[in-house]
Order: sequence, then structure tokens, then C-alpha cells
Amino acid sequence: MESNAINRMTSLTGVYLGDSLAKYGFGHGHPFGPDRMAAFWNEAVRRRLDQQVQICTPVEAEPELLLRFHTHDYVDQVRHQSRTGRGYLDLGDTPAFQGVYEAAAVVVGSTVDAVRRVMRGELENALVPIGGLHHARRDSAAGFCVFNDCGVAIETLRAEFGLRRVAYVDIDAHHGDGVFYSFESDVDLIFADIHEDGRALYPGTGAASETGRGAAQGTKLNIPMPPGADDVAFFSAWDRVEAYLEAGRPEFILLQCGADSLADDPITHLRYSAEAHGHAAARLCAIARSHCHGRLVAMGGGGYNRANLAAAWCGVLESLLNASPDD
Repeated sequence: MESNAINRMTSLTGVYLGDSLAKYGFGHGHPFGPDRMAAFWNEAVRRRLDQQVQICTPVEAEPELLLRFHTHDYVDQVRHQSRTGRGYLDLGDTPAFQGVYEAAAVVVGSTVDAVRRVMRGELENALVPIGGLHHARRDSAAGFCVFNDCGVAIETLRAEFGLRRVAYVDIDAHHGDGVFYSFESDVDLIFADIHEDGRALYPGTGAASETGRGAAQGTKLNIPMPPGADDVAFFSAWDRVEAYLEAGRPEFILLQCGADSLADDPITHLRYSAEAHGHAAARLCAIARSHCHGRLVAMGGGGYNRANLAAAWCGVLESLLNASPDD
């Protein structure tokens, strides 16, 4: 897909597309399959959104970039299992396959490239549809996530651009535990996560009482939702997220917009419509314009019903486009 990509420099909204990014997926009927990006983009083309965005080529992360978040031993483990294609990278959710290291490194590299381009003013905002791998720990894979591009992006904003008040907002049905616990004691990370109650869904974490640790206690926002929660419940909870972000005054916003929170996802139990995702993205764009010069990067996250993820991510993309000036 890279060979056919055309950069439309009139747009300040970027979308990362390409065969190397689509390769991040697992075969043999696994819900996180390599067809997810095409499902989204086909719908985007149908809506003619392809004519309005700047298509960005995926980028593979160098090992040094991965090591901003992950341990040496774990990166070496993934590289080894990528060569053999054998076994699992965790306790049974995330299978290795030949080339998994490179595929996962492209997810990280693309999210970081989006962050860098937004910080340089080349883009106002961007969407990385195959991104938002929020379960990966610093030292292990988890929940279909090999490398945590969200965590690497946070560390990069600090290491390369000196930002501290980074906001990470997660509306995936699953709690973003790999991000939360990695920054649980970080007083500066603004963390807001609306997810299905952990008593009903993997990874079983993200209780409302989990607000940070040590000096950061009280600085994190987890909002567990009951199974079956719909748009009305989401919009009510979202008001709390907005108030929390306004108080935090972020310098950059990262959105993990997992579509597995929509009704009829095969592995979750929430019942949002795509309107929830479009609304969240639009409101975050407004907050970004108020506090951080419009700087926002969205990452697709989960979503295993292909029609759902196409609708949700297109809703996010439409909001990003509406936030960008035409000139």
C-alpha cells in the first residue's frame, strides 16, 4: 500500500497506511487479524475521507526507540521469537509469528513519527489505525500487544521535546493497564480511561479506586462501565473526562480509540455507537486547541467487529479533519 500512497500536503490531518503496518495481526482466526486496516480504509474511501487527509508512510522503530519504554531482555526475546515464529509472547493471548518483531516495531515507529510530525507542525493531528497497543508491559507482551507504542510515545515526548503534561485518554473497552501501571507513580501523566468493568472483562483492572500511587495518588482517572453500558452512559462519564483534562492543562493529547466498546463486538459487552468515538475525538480536539496548539495523535486500539471499527475510526477521522484549518 505504501507504493500507492499520495501525500496531500494541503491537509493537516495525517493517516498512517501501508502494508508494513497492516502486517501487525495474528492469523488462524485470531480476532486481531491483519485485515483490520483494510476494513477501516475501505470505509474511509467510501466516505471520500481519503481525499481530505495526508497519507503517511509507516516507519519502523529503531531498537533504541523501543528501549525508551521496554527492557533489553524483552526486546531481545521478541526478536528471537520473531525469527522462529514459535510460542507465545505472553501467557497465551499473543502468539509469536515470523516477522512479529518488525511488524510491532512498525506500529511503534509510526505512532512516534506521528507525534514528531505533530510536534514539528507538519501535522495538526494524526490517526494511526493499527496502533494503541496499550496492554504491553515494559518487560512482556499482553492482550494481543507486543510493543506499547503509547508508552514509547509518552517517553518520546519527554525525551525529545521536553513535555511533561502529556494526556493519555483511552476509550477502548479494555483497561489500558500497560500504560496505567507503567506511569502509575508519575505525577505529570494525565491518564483518563473509560472501560468495561474489570470484573467482567480482561485484564480485570482499572477500578475507580485506582487513582495513582505515591505522590501521584489522586492524579489518575479510571471510569469502569457496567456491561451493556450505552451512549447515554458514555456521554455522562465523558463529562468527567473533560473536566479532568481541563484541570490538567495538557501539552499534548494521545487518544486510544479502541472500537471494541461498540455494540456487537465479539469479545466485549459495551454497547456504544460510533457517535461516542466521534464525540470524544471532537471534544479532545477542542481541548487540544485550547491547551496544546491542537496537538493530538489518535491510535486505533482494539475492535474485532470489522464494520464497527470502520465506523468508529472513520468517526474519529472526521472529527480530526473538522478540527484542522483548511489553509
